[in-house]
Amino acid sequence: MALNFANNNSLSAITSLPASISGGSMNLISTQTASSSSTISFTSGIDDTYDEYVFKFYNIHAQTAYASFSFQANASGGSGFNETITSTFFEAFHREDDGESGLRYKADDDQAQGTAYQKISLSFGTDNDASCSGTLHLFNPSNTTFVKHFISTIQNLRDSDRSQESFVGGYINTTNAIDQISFKFTSGNIDSGVIKLYGIS
Repeated sequence: MALNFANNNSLSAITSLPASISGGSMNLISTQTASSSSTISFTSGIDDTYDEYVFKFYNIHAQTAYASFSFQANASGGSGFNETITSTFFEAFHREDDGESGLRYKADDDQAQGTAYQKISLSFGTDNDASCSGTLHLFNPSNTTFVKHFISTIQNLRDSDRSQESFVGGYINTTNAIDQISFKFTSGNIDSGVIKLYGIS
């Protein structure tokens, strides 16, 4: 087997990959911007085009103090955003003054065959500089054999001086295709922020 080498050993000099090497691409499907929105729902663009969909959150700001950011889904032909979810939730946190830090499981924030909106962030304040940013990955939502797995990582600022990172994973317990996703806070509106939906090819 022949080995190929970059002549100058510099990755920056590589302008394209050989046709036999496939690289994942993020394909922007849609963008929604919150403005005192009760919910942000993506009701189109999730289909069998891609095996993975990624939502990216940019500076999601809460209108109500100590609310948590959350999501739910609709199966194809469904309504109400109340699919059955089983999930896990743990957090890492650290204060600016180094006075407190830790890693812990959040049993109050997971679900065991629940139909509520799934929390994907810890609660945080409404200070002008407070927001959350992160991602939600939804895998193979159009498959009609398996349940629909998801993972999420979100970073937020709480109480003006505390970094919090939420790690959430689980599955939507249906073999029906999932084609709609909705986001909201556990109380109050989404004051501002941007959510982008990508398909991964």
